[in-house]
Amino acid sequence: MGSRKKQMADAIKEAKKEIAFAKLNNCPTSPRKMRLVADLVRGERVEKALNILKFSQKEASNRLEKLLLSAIANWQAKNEDASIEEAELFVKEIRVDGGAMLKRLRPAPQGRAHRIRKRSNHVTLVVGANNNTQS
Repeated sequence: MGSRKKQMADAIKEAKKEIAFAKLNNCPTSPRKMRLVADLVRGERVEKALNILKFSQKEASNRLEKLLLSAIANWQAKNEDASIEEAELFVKEIRVDGGAMLKRLRPAPQGRAHRIRKRSNHVTLVVGANNNTQS
């Protein structure tokens, strides 16, 4: 039983080496606006995703581009001997969740007040290697 557990642990360690992630917490953009940009790069190769984000007009694309570069750097730190071109990195998973909400009051007619909700989000980006040629 001990050798089987060791084999499973080695397999899990190898699988973890193929992925890297980066997180962006409390980003002051509404989750809905961030998801519009995240959907553009989901499943794309890293080079193409960087180009999409670079030339996108949305404000959220600047933050996602920086996050993607961070995830790539994290992957490089894990796999110092491998090159990005040979690994064929792609955006394996990108998740946008709602963050903390700042609640403010705006004056309204007849002495009333309307509540303004300033939304934020959390983004998790996972980069994976698609190196089927490696044995």
